[in-house]
Amino acid sequence: MTALSTTHPQPGIDGAPGAAVLTVDPRTDPRWHALASGPGGNLFTSPPWLQAVGAGYDLVPRARIAVDRSDRLLGGLAWVDVRDVRGGRRIALPFCDRADPVLPDPAAWPAVVADALTGDLPFTLRCLEGSRACADPRLTVRGAAAWHRTPLDRPLPELHRALRPQARRTIAAAERAGVHVVLRDDLEAVLEFHRLHVELRRRKYRLLAQPQAFFTRIWEAFAAADGVRTALAVLDGRVVAGALYLVWQDTLYYKFGASLPQFLAARPNDALHWRMIRWAHDRGLRGLDWGLSDLDQPGLCAYKRKWASVESRILTLNAGGPPMGAPPDVERTLRAVTELFTDPAVPNSVTERAGAELYRFFC
Repeated sequence: MTALSTTHPQPGIDGAPGAAVLTVDPRTDPRWHALASGPGGNLFTSPPWLQAVGAGYDLVPRARIAVDRSDRLLGGLAWVDVRDVRGGRRIALPFCDRADPVLPDPAAWPAVVADALTGDLPFTLRCLEGSRACADPRLTVRGAAAWHRTPLDRPLPELHRALRPQARRTIAAAERAGVHVVLRDDLEAVLEFHRLHVELRRRKYRLLAQPQAFFTRIWEAFAAADGVRTALAVLDGRVVAGALYLVWQDTLYYKFGASLPQFLAARPNDALHWRMIRWAHDRGLRGLDWGLSDLDQPGLCAYKRKWASVESRILTLNAGGPPMGAPPDVERTLRAVTELFTDPAVPNSVTERAGAELYRFFC
């Protein structure tokens, strides 16, 4: 195992005199893979996700990992440097819900973050509250979001009883309406879902969608390990809702979802999630990660709570302020262009092409 570079020994790591800090490529380095596969790792610090993001948006991640003299892993942090029309910035990590530092030894934090806080680029990190990073006085909390997880380590009937009554009612309503959920692991299912995704982002949120090529990269990165499922809800022979789920280690991640508004009364999204909970439970996974929800979307937070979920906060931490060198009108221009390309009169095919060209700037 060859590191890209090595610093001098780090005497500041308590309990590990002579520890070294290495710069590695987290997409390919086996030590980072080991860290990301451990208790502190998650989907967004996993090598497959970093491969998909790097290839999809032409980004090169780097990571700093601390090891002791016996090559025992003490901790690590990954980030990407971005320089584009929105200015220069250092992000841990772009296009991720969160990218918590992985710290088997919390004392390794000062060593693995040192490089991220040097130079002229402002540094932004999103992580769960309680992370060692949150106690670093050099980092300021700039925002917060909700995070939900449903534990799956109980018998399925007990899990069903633990759901809030509203969830049980909507699951039953979907069954009565005749909603049928199909689980698929092929690329064509991902692309079928992407078409729903483009329409939802344009119609409901007036936002551009992630490029189809990015979804293809995700499928390529996770399919080899049987780690991707597309769930499609079918009603009267028509796909009316869909969701893309990814597996990393012992957790199922709900990553993207979309539905047609005229069929929501049939509760297709509830049918999707209950089907995937049962699938994950049968597979022996220990949790369903619902991801990030903005706090100004109380309806979305309430929806996730009903699935017997535990709740925490994802904090956005920053050192150095806003992006460096950004033109004063760049944010206004990007908003205006987005509004133009998501106008109801614009065909989905044009909106999709705009997303392919512009989405890389929204990190």
